[in-house]
Amino acid sequence: MKAATAKEIKTELSHSSHLELIELCLRLSRFKKENKELLTYLLFESSDEDEYIAGIHTEVDEQFEIINTASYHYIKKSVRKILRMIKKYIRYSNNKETEVELLIYFCKKLNDFTPYIHKSSVLQNIRDREILSVKKKIGALHEDLQYDYQLELESLSL
Repeated sequence: MKAATAKEIKTELSHSSHLELIELCLRLSRFKKENKELLTYLLFESSDEDEYIAGIHTEVDEQFEIINTASYHYIKKSVRKILRMIKKYIRYSNNKETEVELLIYFCKKLNDFTPYIHKSSVLQNIRDREILSVKKKIGALHEDLQYDYQLELESLSL
């Protein structure tokens, strides 16, 4: 089965009634956890972005607490899992400020993590890649935000 284009879906949805749209959304939410998470964000959390970011910070803190520190291999796998989770939440928000803030928070947590990431080139590379990514994304923000986030980035680099 070939998937319809976004334009075709938009046209078809515009012809649907209110009840049909509700039924389609509920049916869509039953198939994948990500669909349900996205609908939850759009319906309940998109109105208060600061609260959304604070919730993600809490979840990231919890994930960093339960990392198995027996070897750098397990640490690397857990850090990548946390980063995947953050990027998923960034996709839901689709807000550049949220993206920069969450990635900076991730890099701070990674810097402060013990055992130190400086003993593992893989973990250092993950952090360095995300810092480069944040630097590129900061350029698209308002000048005042650019300055604030640039100061936070400089504190990470030291």
